[in-house]
Parts: sequence; structure tokens; C-alpha cells
Amino acid sequence: MQGKTEQVANRILAIARRLRLTSGRGPTGVAVAASYIASVLVGERRKREIAEIAKATKVTIRNRYKELVENMSFVMDL
Repeated sequence: MQGKTEQVANRILAIARRLRLTSGRGPTGVAVAASYIASVLVGERRKREIAEIAKATKVTIRNRYKELVENMSFVMDL
């Protein structure tokens, strides 16, 4: 992943923590979903590779993705 994608993922995670969207969730699933969202925002979709590296299921990614997207507004200046 590009450095920009990692920066965006870290911003997403920081905001998710402040909004308490990470409470009671597995850290890997949340991190993978944030990475996937960041990759989409930056234009480098890599769901399969992210899932394989993190050893997370597509279902976990989808569920955490939905939770983050539904509870956060993604207006970013890339």
C-alpha cells in the first residue's frame, strides 16, 4: 500500500477511537476495515490482498466496514 493509504487509515482509526466505534471489536477487524476504506478513498482497492495479509475474513471486513462507514462521514482532502 502507498504511504498515503497508510496515513488515511491511521486517521480513520484515530477518529473511530474517538467515536468509540472500536469498543468491543477485534482490533484486527477494525484495522483491516480502516485499511480497506483508505485504499478505496485513495483509489487503490485491494480488499483481497488486505484480507490475506491480515488473515481476516471478507465477512469481518464487510461488517467492520459497514459500521465505520455508517457512523463516520468521509469528507477528506486527499
